[in-house]
Amino acid sequence: MRRNNVRGPTSALTEFLRESGISHDLIRRRALQRGQPEAGPSNAPADGNPAEPGEGEQTAGPSAPEDAEDMYTALSKSLWANKSSGPKPPVGGFEKCAKCSKQFTVTKYTMAANPPPGYLHLAGSFQEAAAPRKRKAPAEKRGAASHEERKVPTLVSSCIKIISRHISDVEAFGDIGSVNLDRIIRALCRNRSLTPENATLFYDVKNTNLTIYDGTKLEPPALTTLSQLNPNLTSLRIDFCGHLNDPVIDAWSTSFPALTRLELLGPFLIRGPAWISFFQSHPNLKGFLLNQSPRFDLACMSALANSCPNVTELRLKEVGKLDDTFLQYVSSFKHLEQLDLSSPSVSCSEDGMIGVLHARGAQLTHLDLSGHDDLGDDFLMGGIQTYAPHLVSLKLNNLSALTDEGVAEFFHDIARAPHVGTLALPALLECTSSTLSVLDINSWRETTTEALSNLADAKELRMLDIGWNRAVDDFVIKAILDGCPKLEELKCWGCNRVTAQFPRKRNVSVIGVESHVHNNASY
Repeated sequence: MRRNNVRGPTSALTEFLRESGISHDLIRRRALQRGQPEAGPSNAPADGNPAEPGEGEQTAGPSAPEDAEDMYTALSKSLWANKSSGPKPPVGGFEKCAKCSKQFTVTKYTMAANPPPGYLHLAGSFQEAAAPRKRKAPAEKRGAASHEERKVPTLVSSCIKIISRHISDVEAFGDIGSVNLDRIIRALCRNRSLTPENATLFYDVKNTNLTIYDGTKLEPPALTTLSQLNPNLTSLRIDFCGHLNDPVIDAWSTSFPALTRLELLGPFLIRGPAWISFFQSHPNLKGFLLNQSPRFDLACMSALANSCPNVTELRLKEVGKLDDTFLQYVSSFKHLEQLDLSSPSVSCSEDGMIGVLHARGAQLTHLDLSGHDDLGDDFLMGGIQTYAPHLVSLKLNNLSALTDEGVAEFFHDIARAPHVGTLALPALLECTSSTLSVLDINSWRETTTEALSNLADAKELRMLDIGWNRAVDDFVIKAILDGCPKLEELKCWGCNRVTAQFPRKRNVSVIGVESHVHNNASY
């Protein structure tokens, strides 16, 4: 008899059976109901009569549970083999599961099927095969913890989807108006969602002006359709028009009889003969603004000058074949007012540019000669100052030949001249401070603190860029903010002397303070 409740260690299965209420007696009763011999070793003789216990033996019962056979052993032996299934196959052999028909390797734990015949695959007999674990996509694992996807669509994206979905019912929009139409097309182009299908929203036989801010998805058939549905256009602008080719320009030669202004960004595919044919079919062209066209050559320039003599606005920006030979044709435009020859592959000479200004400088109001490395102080003094007195906009970015002394004698806006500032800025302000509204002196590294403080005299100044000026500090910022009552935006990128405690002013955005760059802050 036990004197305490202390028991020795048991297996996990034994503990599980005990907690589930499965006892030795329950297993024996189930075995008897199935007509199988009782599990565990038997003391009964062959005739079925129970044997009398011998001397020194005890009967198995509730009084001696510790002498009973382990329940796990009894269960396994009862199901180990079935007489109807024949002898158990050898360990290591192959069998087909009686339940799932899968081939498996026989082990010492393989059990006979109930009801027989056959043997059971363990995974098929006790549980269904576990579903393979779904592997996380690599993008999910590598997702940045600080990035949070926007779950709610923006108003712009919702409008774009609605417009694109109901483009066939465009009449339901009614009279939207040119201003709202331009806003819609801007939103579409900002997301590069303008396609041949929804572009028809902006087509109308009454249109005289059309601007497409991103024509990346407009292929040649769509660009031809544009000319057919807008025959009365007088001004057309298309940015990123890389699909524009010779057949489209040939179609435009006849489809746009009233066109007087054409502005294109990136027409890489158009060849010389197509340009010449277009110029010949539009003698009344007054504005031709071309950006990034590597095949526009001297023959095209000659055709433009001879066929369209009334051009007042000319842009040949990033035209790879531009050189001094083009300048004689540029000088032939008697009504030229706006000229942009910026970012050439090879700089034009000072003498050639001075010749252009000598011929047409008196009527020029806008001039952009950025990127011409050969233009220096002699061009400023002998060209612009002498022959272009009526300029209201001038851009001479990245002219490395300019000096501080030469620019000091100049009188208008000039930007990104790294060796000017000390004398040039006071001279500039002396001539223009009463009317100056936009000023970009980015990279004027030699400018002094005293010269920068004089910017406070520009009372009409609204937008100012003083980035990468070594002398800019908190006191310069304060002087500008106090002295420029109409100032709206101040850029100071690269000014490392401006601290986080720089002065602020209501309704003035100060952009580029280094201590706030990583937070994208502006004040």
